[in-house]
Amino acid sequence: MFSIDYIQNTHIYVECVCVYVQYVPNFTAMGGKNSKPEVKPPSLLLDKEWRPVPWNAKAEYLQSVRCFEPFQPHNDERNEDQHIRILLHGPVGHGKSSFINTVNSVLRDRMTGRALAVASGTSFTKKYTTYKITKGARGTFYPFVFNDTMGLEKDHGVREEDIKLAMMGHVKDGYRFNPHSTLSTDDPYYNTNPSLSDKAHVLVCVVSANKVHLLDDGVKKKMTNVMREAGDMGIPQMVILTKIDEACPEVDADLRNVYKSKFVKEQMELLSESLGIPLNCIFPVKNYHSEITPNDDLEMLILMALRQMINYGEDFVDNL
Repeated sequence: MFSIDYIQNTHIYVECVCVYVQYVPNFTAMGGKNSKPEVKPPSLLLDKEWRPVPWNAKAEYLQSVRCFEPFQPHNDERNEDQHIRILLHGPVGHGKSSFINTVNSVLRDRMTGRALAVASGTSFTKKYTTYKITKGARGTFYPFVFNDTMGLEKDHGVREEDIKLAMMGHVKDGYRFNPHSTLSTDDPYYNTNPSLSDKAHVLVCVVSANKVHLLDDGVKKKMTNVMREAGDMGIPQMVILTKIDEACPEVDADLRNVYKSKFVKEQMELLSESLGIPLNCIFPVKNYHSEITPNDDLEMLILMALRQMINYGEDFVDNL
């Protein structure tokens, strides 16, 4: 039999050994005899922004958008409601409707949710709808509008032909997209004589940053076909890269890391190559999602993209 003193001393000795074993890695990390250099994980960020952002110029950008005046067409006098029409397209669930809501929230200085959006694999947008944004007094609107489309899918979703018709101004508000048939010329929602304002002046493809590498080849083919049609019509194009915070933890921690993030830059370059669109036409943004109060950095990225859309649309109309 062991004495009580022996058992107690043995217990103390075992505890001391455990403490020593736990301490050894710390000793080794400090440069012990058998220590190895500590390997740091590669940084997710570049040393500096590869695209400068005037983060403190939100008021200036907001003012330029608010002061934008509608174009004056030369041969389209019958339509008094002149505006820049921005047509959105892209895969299901990548943030088209959320982008419209976010722009609306930025310009109205409060959270809004006019374009219904859901986080699912099925397109919520079923009808062709023009979204106007209220400006100042009730009944007045900004001189640019957004049109959302049903999401692109490999075997379902909006048909390429319907997007082409929308670009040409042949689709009336309220038209219900049909994945199995294209809008016909005898349909009451077919606009036989579109005005300049009915036509699309900017085509914007919306893609989620965390799903670029998951895009189906069939969906990418539809996207490139639509963009090729727009190119043939001379319509300027942009890509909005959404959900950058979900794609990169460093951007989630601080939106100002967006143009330092290696991952975000890689996704932009991948889109540029696969869709054949210049890198300077791709704008990463974060849409309002869970926020209930304004975020200046988020809104700065949105305003940069919005101002470019307006500029492109105005240039397109001027060149007609």
